[in-house]
Amino acid sequence: MTARDNIEDIETIGNPNVENPFISAKNVNVHYGDNHAIKDVSLQIAKNQVIALIGPSGCGKSTFIRCINRMNDTIDIAKITGKISLDGEDIYSKELDPVILRARVGMVFQKPNPFPKSIYDNVAYGPKIHGLAKDRNELDEIVANSLQKAGLYEEVSDRLDESGLSLSGGQQQRLCIARTIAVNPEVILMDEPCSALDPIATARIENLIDELSEKFSIVIVTHSMQQAARVSQRVAYFHLGRLVEVDDTEKVFTNPSHILTQDYITGRIG
Repeated sequence: MTARDNIEDIETIGNPNVENPFISAKNVNVHYGDNHAIKDVSLQIAKNQVIALIGPSGCGKSTFIRCINRMNDTIDIAKITGKISLDGEDIYSKELDPVILRARVGMVFQKPNPFPKSIYDNVAYGPKIHGLAKDRNELDEIVANSLQKAGLYEEVSDRLDESGLSLSGGQQQRLCIARTIAVNPEVILMDEPCSALDPIATARIENLIDELSEKFSIVIVTHSMQQAARVSQRVAYFHLGRLVEVDDTEKVFTNPSHILTQDYITGRIG
């Protein structure tokens, strides 16, 4: 039996642990009814680090990141076991409000999804509901700063009252990033954030990821190995719901330790 055959028996290769982890997942399993989508995954993520999750479609990447902000809670048939902590706090504790957690752990989706509101109101929405601004001047400052961090302010500063839906696809995605960071999260989850964008818009988002990593921990799911190589410091390879290998980005792409990782990177599977 080869390493390709006994996926159920593998132990994760590489370095799933980091010094002073900011996010720590231990023995995480996710079931959707009878479908065992995530199988005993343990992974640690450092503060101000970009980690890319790669692997074939349906391997569990998106399911795993949705555990980090408890989005799987919204699916009736989902059952999650194991433990995930954020800065030492158990995020599945009954004392922790998922709404508060999702302010700390923001999410950017595959398809830009601005609200059918003005550009201003898209960014101001989170700070308003979380009470982060005591008056309009503070709210204006949060909106402007968030748009600047997302690299969008110069393009929209004179039309903040226009609909967010009037922007191009790449601008909409940066607006969604501005909306995410407006509530001052600690972690940003990105689920294929560039898959619907052209190469120029993709390059802008990738540059933005590099800038944002100075302030946030970022977990990005991507099908593009070139993108993973460009934006991340560490890479985790998933296969059939299991974490097969995790290590420094250069190590994974130049000298992978597991044959399944090598098969994926060289195009034999995927």
